Amino acid sequence: MIKTRILQSRYAYRFAESLVPIMVWLVITMPIWLSLFHPAIASYLILAFFLYFLYKTIKTVYFAGISYTLIQRAERINWFGKLKKRKNYPEIYHFFIIANYKESASKLKKTLDRLRDQNYPKEKISIVLAMEEREGEAARTRGAELTKEYQDTFAGFYTAYHPLLEGEVVGKASNGTYAAKYISKLAREKNLEPENIIVTVCDADSLMPKNYLPYVTYKFIMDKDRLYRFFWAPVLLYSNFWKLPLPVRVQSILSSVARFAYLSQKDDLIQISTYSTNLWLLEKVGYWDTDIIPEDWHIYLQAFFKFGEKVKTIPIYLPISRDGVLSTGLLNTFRSRYSQERRWAWGASDIPYAILRFFNTPHIKPLAKLKKILFITEVHFLWPTSFFILTLSASIPPLVNPEFERTVMGFLLPKLSSVILTLTSMLLVVMLYFDHKLREKVDAKTRIRNLPMLFIQWYFLPIISFFFSSLPALESHTRMLLGKKLEYKVTEKV
Repeated sequence: MIKTRILQSRYAYRFAESLVPIMVWLVITMPIWLSLFHPAIASYLILAFFLYFLYKTIKTVYFAGISYTLIQRAERINWFGKLKKRKNYPEIYHFFIIANYKESASKLKKTLDRLRDQNYPKEKISIVLAMEEREGEAARTRGAELTKEYQDTFAGFYTAYHPLLEGEVVGKASNGTYAAKYISKLAREKNLEPENIIVTVCDADSLMPKNYLPYVTYKFIMDKDRLYRFFWAPVLLYSNFWKLPLPVRVQSILSSVARFAYLSQKDDLIQISTYSTNLWLLEKVGYWDTDIIPEDWHIYLQAFFKFGEKVKTIPIYLPISRDGVLSTGLLNTFRSRYSQERRWAWGASDIPYAILRFFNTPHIKPLAKLKKILFITEVHFLWPTSFFILTLSASIPPLVNPEFERTVMGFLLPKLSSVILTLTSMLLVVMLYFDHKLREKVDAKTRIRNLPMLFIQWYFLPIISFFFSSLPALESHTRMLLGKKLEYKVTEKV
């Protein structure tokens, strides 16, 4: 009883919430304060970080190669042909939750047209437009327009208007929970088993490959532990690639290639953005927690801390295309991109959740829980710190402690760090190749007139990484450290 009260207390949460932000600030400032007393130790730690980052880059390139090979293979497979050989496939129904708020009808139509073109029986596909009641009459007008156009295309076409309830946070999680409960109600009315319903959560601009449904369905029915699975295909930000300003385009490349490589790291794989699972699992975990902002990793952790190691995310080797951030005017685009990255980095709020759940889930092996916590901590720790260590840290010890510059390590530190960073940068060429090949798959090909800018843009990488990656992530961590909340803002994409 005492243990439960402690874990549920505000003080326990604030302690867990502050751990990683404190680590982040300590590491960022470490070259300054440690160099005052032990510059050699600071130098060794800096070089260790450089080597670790090189290792992470090599790992990314390696798994990107595996993912590309497996995507090539998956695209040649007749997934619906394989599926039809399974007797139980007609029992599976699909529901799509399309979260949208102030999105244009034309954007939603592109997404719905891709779902209409799925290589799967349309009488097994239903759509739920997850609207927000707070949008007002515009949402109902858009819902009515789309219902009229698509109601005869699918088995069912529904609109759910989410009223923001007391205790809920504005965002995809609370919206998705309302829509999923709506699906549960429909399932009971139609006598459908939740175990046979696959729910796919996608954004208003998620363009699905035509074999996504047969691929997911086949993987689902062939898995004996299918009720504990999530399914995820890499979400690439390429739909409007050549319309994006240079800094946003660079970030879209880095984000897309990283997700693409992440797909083959099966032991650590957790779904992002657009993904599928079954209605039974959603019901068992109580749907998405409605008081959180980042919902994708969080719903995985909800399932993991209830069912343990049986919960896994299964890779789907077919790329999904989405828009990069593009607003009205350059400055508004930059603001929206910064806001989006800050919201993504707020996923660090999953760390205190996981830490506290570690202590009240005795049915799960401690090592398995620790591994999950260390993985999500590593991701969110490297996010805000990498820029500062890689670009600034090697020059700080000699500045803070001039005597250190006359030592062997003081002489070698900037040279060794430069060599390691050069090796890391050379691997960008391989990543650029995968970027080029991936864009070909989603009609964002490189044309000859685009080549000069495609190479020039990488000279701006340090500045872009600071303003659109490390800085917004650092703001999120600092907000957590200070106990300040983040407001969910829908990313503008015109």
